[in-house]
Amino acid sequence: MKTDKRQERRAKLELEILYRISQAMAHRHDVKELLNEVLDIMETEMDFSRGTLTLRRPDTDIFAIEASHALSPDEKRKGQYRLGEGITGRVAKSGKSKYVPDITKDPNFIGRTGSRKRASAAFLCVPIIHQRRVIGTMSVDLPVASEDDLKRDLRFLKLVADILAEGVAGIREQLEERTSLMAENERLREQLGDRYHPDSIVGNCSSMQPVYNLVRQVAHSTATVLIRGESGTGKELVARAIHYGSPRKDAPFICVNCASLPENLIESELFGHEKGAFTGATYQRQGRFELANGGTLFLDEIGDISPTVQVRLLRVLQEQTFERVGGNKTVSVNVRIIAATSSNLEEGISDGRFREDLYYRLNVFPIHIPPLRDRRSDIMLLADHFVQKYNKVHGNKVKRISTAAINMMAIYHWPGNVRELENCIERAVLTSADAVIHGYNMPPSLQTSDETDTAMVPDEGASLQAMMDSYQKEVVIDALKRHRGNATAAARHLQTTQRVLNYQIKRLGITPKNYRTLRRNDSQSSLL
Repeated sequence: MKTDKRQERRAKLELEILYRISQAMAHRHDVKELLNEVLDIMETEMDFSRGTLTLRRPDTDIFAIEASHALSPDEKRKGQYRLGEGITGRVAKSGKSKYVPDITKDPNFIGRTGSRKRASAAFLCVPIIHQRRVIGTMSVDLPVASEDDLKRDLRFLKLVADILAEGVAGIREQLEERTSLMAENERLREQLGDRYHPDSIVGNCSSMQPVYNLVRQVAHSTATVLIRGESGTGKELVARAIHYGSPRKDAPFICVNCASLPENLIESELFGHEKGAFTGATYQRQGRFELANGGTLFLDEIGDISPTVQVRLLRVLQEQTFERVGGNKTVSVNVRIIAATSSNLEEGISDGRFREDLYYRLNVFPIHIPPLRDRRSDIMLLADHFVQKYNKVHGNKVKRISTAAINMMAIYHWPGNVRELENCIERAVLTSADAVIHGYNMPPSLQTSDETDTAMVPDEGASLQAMMDSYQKEVVIDALKRHRGNATAAARHLQTTQRVLNYQIKRLGITPKNYRTLRRNDSQSSLL
């Protein structure tokens, strides 16, 4: 009879604890605070002690303590377990709950934190499983008890872990995102070094010199920068040059393309959201402003954000504070804003699509990047740079760019700017079969030039005959260059007769003597 009443009291207590935990989950938006509250409830009501929660570190098999009761920060740092290591590691590996009746008598209990004095105590450990994968463990100490009591406590602890799994998954995803961003920034710093310094941006033309000077002037300040220019001109490259030339270079550089995000997601992406803020918000999430705290936030295509987000963004620029979506807690950040746009913000103001007060907040230090068509002298510098880059990426050995290809690039209007040039060179490197980029290796959009005898027809492209003549002319010129204007040797190289070659030379308007004294800078780019 007494046993029945004790079990009834126990069942009521467990039900009450589960209710309190569910209430805490409904009202606690900070997941770490929630976990600490849950551990506190179990310690107070269930005589559990040393409640500990571990999480699998991203891309590893190491489980480290994320939340704990009664452990110092130093003891928490020590609490790391590999799969299969100790009781915690075995639970993480098997996905099955385990209990130790007395930790002083079990050789598998390793006491990694060093917080226990090896006094007799039972130890319970259960897996935290999310989407059929063990993402963490939950463990407690309790007084030595009978096997039946330990098994009942183990089942209850597993039930608590299952209830908390969604919230714990939220912590883990935030941890993965922070780790990924930190790793990416560290990788960029190690790999790029001074690559984003203004002195290392490719280009020497006069129209780029003011850009370099402005970058140097503003980098060491905290001023908001607005970078303007057509799509593909390298606005993000300039933004990175500002960041990596500033005192914030060791802090995060976070990019957000405002044009690529739907209107209903941009607020959550920038400011984060609280659990339950909208359908699918199963955990609290930090936004890009919080992730960039102490560093730089680059807002690309700022002209495409909605009026609602513009109001919130204006407040952040003014106060450096905001609230997450669905929350009322004010979050303070120290973030430098660099914005960029390819659209006409002044027209947006006139049309009512862009707030005038936000425009003046962003336009503190404007930098205009000229389009590639206004940087003709930089085209070959950029082309050679991209050839070297994609030689390494694709394992090719392109050594030079032919005269015909140079002519095509020189007269093309480059609507896609530097990005289009880079894409063209990558394609040419991939399609080159003889370590030379020929005109026929370039995209069809470039093969419409009078300079290369392709008889450009506006909006229609070149005729088939013109394209064939352009190809033949380039092959013949390359052969003449190789043999310094000697038509006989060129004919042998092309496996044809001198009579046929002379006919083609005359038909295509080629002058062999122009190639008898070929120098390095004679109408071709050499990468040798």
